[in-house]
Amino acid sequence: MSTEFNPYSLSRPPSVGGSQATLQGGSPYLRSADSNLPKESSTSIPREFAPLLPEQQNQYNSSPLAKEAGYLADPRPARRPFYKTLWFWIGAIIVVALAVVLPVYFLVIKPKDGKSSTSSSSSSATSSNATQAAAPQSRLQIGGDGSTVTKEDGTTFVYNNTFGGYWVSNPENPFDNSARANSWTPPLNESWKWGQDRIFGVNLGGLFVPEPFIVPSLFETNPGAVDEWTLSTILAGKGQLQEVMENHYDTFITEEDIAQIAGAGLNWIRVPIPFWAIDTWSDVGVDGQGQTVSEPFLARVCWKYIIRVFGWARKYGLRVLLDLHTIPGSQNGYNHSGKVGSLNWLNGPMGLANAERSLDYIRSIVEFISQPEYKDVVQMFGILNEPFLPTIGRDPIESFYLRAYEMVREITGTGEGNGPVISFHDGFDALKNWADFLPGADRIAIDDHPYFAFDGQANREPINITAVGGDGTQFGGKWPQQACNAWGGAMNGSRTNFGITVAGEFSNAINDCGLWVVGVGVKAHYGDDCEYWSDASQWSDANKQGLLNFALASMDALGDFFFWTWKIGESTTTNTIQAPLWSYKLGLEGGWMPKDPRAASGMCESLGVTPQPFDGPFQPWQTGGAGAGTIAAAATADIQAWPPAISHVPTAAVGSLPQYTSTGTPVTLPPQTLTPTASVTPTASVGNGWFDAQDTAPAVTPISGCAYPDAWDAINAQIPLSGCLPAPTSS
Repeated sequence: MSTEFNPYSLSRPPSVGGSQATLQGGSPYLRSADSNLPKESSTSIPREFAPLLPEQQNQYNSSPLAKEAGYLADPRPARRPFYKTLWFWIGAIIVVALAVVLPVYFLVIKPKDGKSSTSSSSSSATSSNATQAAAPQSRLQIGGDGSTVTKEDGTTFVYNNTFGGYWVSNPENPFDNSARANSWTPPLNESWKWGQDRIFGVNLGGLFVPEPFIVPSLFETNPGAVDEWTLSTILAGKGQLQEVMENHYDTFITEEDIAQIAGAGLNWIRVPIPFWAIDTWSDVGVDGQGQTVSEPFLARVCWKYIIRVFGWARKYGLRVLLDLHTIPGSQNGYNHSGKVGSLNWLNGPMGLANAERSLDYIRSIVEFISQPEYKDVVQMFGILNEPFLPTIGRDPIESFYLRAYEMVREITGTGEGNGPVISFHDGFDALKNWADFLPGADRIAIDDHPYFAFDGQANREPINITAVGGDGTQFGGKWPQQACNAWGGAMNGSRTNFGITVAGEFSNAINDCGLWVVGVGVKAHYGDDCEYWSDASQWSDANKQGLLNFALASMDALGDFFFWTWKIGESTTTNTIQAPLWSYKLGLEGGWMPKDPRAASGMCESLGVTPQPFDGPFQPWQTGGAGAGTIAAAATADIQAWPPAISHVPTAAVGSLPQYTSTGTPVTLPPQTLTPTASVTPTASVGNGWFDAQDTAPAVTPISGCAYPDAWDAINAQIPLSGCLPAPTSS
């Protein structure tokens, strides 16, 4: 393994307005402290489920479970009690009947555009057809707070959601998008309004890309494993790779977890996935000993579990940001890229070849999630997690982002509803440096990952003392105000100067304590006495309150966010969670995460940080409206044409870098399999995994006879003298 790049020998570079911004005044995205919390989505349609009832001013009643939602209020003036009259009881019977029939009709049969999603528009045009639809209606299930959910294995749990959310299960049409996470979030079958609706999200870290600190049991029981490459190699040597990994995919995150996420007032999940969900290669070059290198990851197995998560998200009304977390060659050298150590993506002799291959994986994912069956659930796609710009360089990354953007929009088309929002990570550079990147591009977002834990400092300042800038009753020390100052202004400035800006990751970690948080065997900057922060049972009430205020301040400053992560697994040595600062679920149970994320509104102002909210809305082209997809030539004039110059390659050798040839077959990801039962025959289309039938270009594959160096460890390798360039294509 090359020692050219060691991510743990570097702290992530501080950046003004980036992940480690210097403190210089904040501007929280949320409302000021004296404003009312939003009680409903601004995009909801109050009469969607009750079109026969008169419209009433300021009365929210779009939920089919409105009776269960205690937050609903009647604005009409008081009058003589009506319940003593005969008309009341006649009306009550009618209302009960309508409450049963109308939600079923308007949730399933009547879709948002006035056309049935599973049959022709004429199928519900007559009363006779409506009567014939009675049988399938009886199989629809809708549940709100306190309802019982029956899982696929027959076991049950109680759904707790006091925020007006409801789940929907439709066995005949598993692609029913009428569920709603909570009252202030539009159902999946209504449009998300960027700049108005707010992302309250959480990551499913460690599920499909296991990390040592998130799933310590996998690494503790396999000594020597430090990343998924070594873990897979060890498990394969035992003959246990598929058994162990598939059991992990099946059990680490369950349907009940997804239901709890909705019940916690959250409305999005970020789902990191590996490229080996699509494919791996058995020959990625020759190592320094002359041995052929094969990628050891379990290929093409986790995809069915990824689809299952999509289904659960749909059931509970959660939107998905799908994030490609790993890439051939590694984009950052971190353990969560697949292999720790050497960075070989757009860097070194195999940098270009690895980038060519990664475009094919992005293409396969986009073809799948752009299908009608999935586009309303998977509404954002992060094309690459955390490319390390300080090593790779800005020019190659910008060139790749432009190439990927063009490829994606060639598949999806442009404009709202045509494929996902495309998310670019900022590469650990300052957000301000991405201002005006690709103006006119259709629905692109910039993703920042602000962490104090990885700033290279010990961060030993207490959090169980009075909060700086507060009213004297709040705990948190310097940390809540520091989050407001460091992140609020940068995020809102980016919304103004770039467009959609999200924090794809953040956590409650003010330091880097916790079992293997910075890697197996890597010492924390905090020092040797991390035990307190690794054991939440020792935390005082003041400590918990300080962490809660830090979480609220972070949420207020970031505006649209995804906490990293929902769940941390227990250590096998202690049977406890050893990195508690990183678990949203544990924080809810322990009292250091908010029961309602809307409580973050105004937190920064309460700490003396003057709010300067993003005053939106976004420009129409930024959200798929007028002008979307029209990029002026001047906007790309300074971006290197594809392929770009590659870092850490001798100038004289740039033209002879190994490449792959476009003669392979692209991978079509398999759709969900719907299995009929004795009582239900699914009638919905599942798609074929490939949205754009006109996209018939081949994929890349190795050139026969080329002596490729190891694609995962090629920084110091010799560049082949011949035989590794594709044949010229005919014009």
